[in-house]
Amino acid sequence: MTAVVTRRSRRPKGVTAHIVLVLAVLISVFPFLWTIVMATNTTEDIYKSPPKLTFGSHLLENIRHVLDTIDFFGSMLNTVVVASVTTVLVLFVDSLAAFAFAKFDFPGRRVLFATLLGFMMLPLQLAVLPQFILMSDIGWVGSLKALVPPALANAFGIFWLRQYIENGVPDELLDAARIDGAGFFRQYWNIVLPMIKPALSFLAIYAFVGAWNDYIWPLVVLTDPGHLTLQVALAQLHVGHTTDYSMVMAGVLMASVPLVVVFTIFARGFIAGATEGAVQGS
Repeated sequence: MTAVVTRRSRRPKGVTAHIVLVLAVLISVFPFLWTIVMATNTTEDIYKSPPKLTFGSHLLENIRHVLDTIDFFGSMLNTVVVASVTTVLVLFVDSLAAFAFAKFDFPGRRVLFATLLGFMMLPLQLAVLPQFILMSDIGWVGSLKALVPPALANAFGIFWLRQYIENGVPDELLDAARIDGAGFFRQYWNIVLPMIKPALSFLAIYAFVGAWNDYIWPLVVLTDPGHLTLQVALAQLHVGHTTDYSMVMAGVLMASVPLVVVFTIFARGFIAGATEGAVQGS
């Protein structure tokens, strides 16, 4: 009898939790749905009061206007190259630094890590001028190469992986590897990397989305119209005194497709790794 009462008392809480989750999902999904609605209608439909909330039939027309206005696919290729190279190098550099901070005791480790955490609190805009001067000195202004180095030593990535390695990689396993003669890089490659795949998957999503959506730094450093990234190119759709928001939203929708693909690929590894750890722990 007590068990039945307990189950009945839990039902209202469960229903409330599901309602809250459904509302949260709707709120999260609505901006994406609204983007699709605007991309499939005309600007006049968007300005109606109340605005049109149903899908229209002007998507192909809006996409054609985007392709006629900017070099969309050329800019997308530039962005894919920059985001892919940046993501791979971020995973490599940040995981190496995180491994050193987590498992090796060297002079100044705490001071360096505290300095790293301090950089996380600074706005990225403060680094634009020093970075531009540096890229100008080495002759990279206007080149896509200038977009990669500033993103490599990602403070959040190092902090995230350091916490994961510190708690998820046993010291005994590394000690056994050292006894067998494994050096730093062999421990890193053969032991640490396979054990932190879920954390790497999350960081890959974070780094790729950050590089894909970066706007300020490419706007400053890219001077060649043929080397524009996608976000800078999409900003060129805002021309004149009036903006064709249906065309802009069509461009935004097209630019979002690769992000959905990347998230789907890496999210599987992140969720699978987290689930595997939960099952093993139970």
